[in-house]
Amino acid sequence: MRAATADQQCGVGVVWDARADDDRPREGTTPMQMKLELIPVPVSDVERSIAFYTERLGFTKDVDVEPAPGMRIVQVTPDGSGCSIGFGTGLPVYDGEPGSMRGLHLVVEDLDAARAELVGRGVEVGEIHDFGGGVRGADFTDPDGNGFELQEMTWRRGDTF
Repeated sequence: MRAATADQQCGVGVVWDARADDDRPREGTTPMQMKLELIPVPVSDVERSIAFYTERLGFTKDVDVEPAPGMRIVQVTPDGSGCSIGFGTGLPVYDGEPGSMRGLHLVVEDLDAARAELVGRGVEVGEIHDFGGGVRGADFTDPDGNGFELQEMTWRRGDTF
């Protein structure tokens, strides 16, 4: 396999060049690449959740389909994120207890600005906490009580965000 560049090691544009005659592990490589793209979140009211995630949090509604009677699949994504939140009805993946998710991190470049924007949109966001090491956060919940943390890491700004 060909060694990955620094960008590729961070998951940007990874291309694997597997050769049958070279199975030696190389520094900075992994046998496979995985991308987390969807987190199912249990909710009690799909319409209320759509309104909260799109109108209050500003997420984009990417999917809203009813592929069969009693089944609904909704997917919403924060701007700039490669991972979405999914919720709906009629599938076992949505059978969790509404409000049971905790600690879903939404990483932001400027915590003060993001918190102010959400508060201005009617989201009840907790006070900002300094966790040390350049990490700050503020928590909030969706209408069912699923817990989120806005998180800022001071070393991730500008081009490194």
